[in-house]
Amino acid sequence: MKKDLTLYRNIGIFAHVDAGKTTTTERILKLTGKIHKIGEVHEGAATTDFMEQEQERGITIQSAATSCFWKDHQLNIIDTPGHVDFTIEVYRSLKVLDGGIGVFCGSGGVEPQSETNWRYANDSKVSRIIYVNKLDRTGADFFSVVKQVDEILAAKPLVMVLPIGIENDFKGVVDLLTEKAWIWDESGDPMNYEIKDVPEDMTDQVAEYREALIEMAVEQDDEIMEKYLEGEDLTVDEIKACIRKGTRELAFFPTYCGSSFKNKGVQLVLDAVVDYLPNPLEIRPQPEVDLEGNETGTYAVVDAEKPLRALAFKIMDDRFGALTFTRIYSGTVSKGDTVLNTATGKKERVSRLVEMHADSREEIDSAQAGDIVAIVGMKNVQTGHTLCDPDFPATLEPMVFPDPVISVAVSPKKKGDNEKMSMALSKMVQEDPSFYMETDQESGETIIKGMGELHLDIKVDILKRTHGVEVEVGKPQVAYRESITKTITDSYTHKKQSGGSGQFGKIDYVIEPGEPGTGFEFESKVTGGNVPREFWPAVQKGFENSIDKGVLAGYPCVDLKVTLTDGAFHPVDSSAIAFEIAAKAGYRQSIPKAGPQILEPIMNVDVFTPEDYMGDVIGDLNRRRGMIKSQNSTPMGARIKADVPLSEMFGYIGDLRTMTSGRGQFSMEFSHYAPCPGNVAEEVIKEAKERQAALA
Repeated sequence: MKKDLTLYRNIGIFAHVDAGKTTTTERILKLTGKIHKIGEVHEGAATTDFMEQEQERGITIQSAATSCFWKDHQLNIIDTPGHVDFTIEVYRSLKVLDGGIGVFCGSGGVEPQSETNWRYANDSKVSRIIYVNKLDRTGADFFSVVKQVDEILAAKPLVMVLPIGIENDFKGVVDLLTEKAWIWDESGDPMNYEIKDVPEDMTDQVAEYREALIEMAVEQDDEIMEKYLEGEDLTVDEIKACIRKGTRELAFFPTYCGSSFKNKGVQLVLDAVVDYLPNPLEIRPQPEVDLEGNETGTYAVVDAEKPLRALAFKIMDDRFGALTFTRIYSGTVSKGDTVLNTATGKKERVSRLVEMHADSREEIDSAQAGDIVAIVGMKNVQTGHTLCDPDFPATLEPMVFPDPVISVAVSPKKKGDNEKMSMALSKMVQEDPSFYMETDQESGETIIKGMGELHLDIKVDILKRTHGVEVEVGKPQVAYRESITKTITDSYTHKKQSGGSGQFGKIDYVIEPGEPGTGFEFESKVTGGNVPREFWPAVQKGFENSIDKGVLAGYPCVDLKVTLTDGAFHPVDSSAIAFEIAAKAGYRQSIPKAGPQILEPIMNVDVFTPEDYMGDVIGDLNRRRGMIKSQNSTPMGARIKADVPLSEMFGYIGDLRTMTSGRGQFSMEFSHYAPCPGNVAEEVIKEAKERQAALA
């Protein structure tokens, strides 16, 4: 049976932590008849927050997928986390969505994390509607939030409704298109509302905002615009067509308001999802790439008749085995099919397909283009892998994940739990591509790496709760790097003679600092065959394998370029291995002369604090070697943005809460690497030497 994809909406809900995303999702599920009793986040009973850690902390950690129906349309909803250490979840969810609802707090406005999420959504070109929640709260101000969206996010809000009353008096909203007031009673039942005429004291304001709405909308269609300019009345459907087009093209963002907790205003948001957000046929087709990652010029078009193209965007382990959340872009997939994973080159069988509703599931026999489903029991699939028809292979644009900036050593408290711990960690690595695990070759310790302190805290918590492994956690280690500051011209000859054929390879080379962020580059300028072409890769490999260990403290060496300029070879004794050894020795010989330096990760820190504490917060950031980039006052308090070294940010949340009587918030994300000041570098090198001595 071919589905009518125009009746589908794949949407995500994203926002700053605590803006009410999960509560809004709960209300949507209630209104669409998916759940009958509403679970509250603050009581730890929300449907989509089903992990213990989520219920306890009242935050969403994993994106949960669920589907429901509204006005004959199927909505596939993905609830995403708002906390900065889990932005990876938001990023990968946005990759597979066609539209989103950006939720903002009526009193908090545009907060640090909502800014990051908004930027990700811009990068993925996702159409969005805006929902200003919590208008029943003290200090709520719809118009102030609309202004912030314009100024801070540089996005055009298209105001679709106006609030009736505010804070304790918030009763409902006026729909500007139909010029009708939706007023809810105090029973808390979302269905107990009346549609009335606009309150008399609001008629002028409604007329002014309706005119602004129409003027912005008609810019999308020349014919309708002409009609409007000639003074003709436009139908609601004509205005809606213009809004739909502008929303799809990101020209503006329809903006709604309400209070999810009090069940007021959510219906209009659902109507907007159906009316304005794109269906799967309207999104830009996904570019296909070859195995090297170059675009092939072909696209995965949403069509059930075409070969299968699907993107695995999330792996989740549960009591029924591994679930692979998959967005199907083209073709169909059925139970029992064999699919090809282009990342591993291996084929896998689809044993079961399920449609998710938070943590319960419904078995289905097949799914097709436009669907978001979970496949049970895939063995070697990771986030970002493409699943396709084995007869027509292709890869969809893969996801790019940031490198981790912080690591800790973990060891099981119980002697016999080693194997249990490593199995649990392997599962967790598969689920979260921003989480890494490795075994330190020298100490044999297990090291876990992630995006921040909270990220690793939660992982340790999951180990304990979900997998039953208690661990000892070492001191957090910063992921330092090394680089060089001078250009060195040097030469190295590797010669070994011992009965039979010997080894010989001579290289002349230049090592120079590269541009920040370039990693390692290699070039050969050898002419005349002094180093035959077949040995160039061996020289490159020798240098490349050496940069994992810098000469100062053993951290990876980045941003350098090696140019092979000349050399010599012996017709009998030269081999690839001889030139590789020459390159490794050349690296050890030359890097100490090239002005090596330690680089440290610098974080983008965004702090929100009440005005009274602004001086203390700035003083504290300066003490942490922070560079203040901007400070803005908002009605709710002050926003301070700064670049601060990660090593100075451990335990910051506790200090910030103490300084601001518990009212400060902050978020941080990796920005760039920068050279350490001398005294800090000395400390880093000293610690590294002590660690090596302890191992010896």
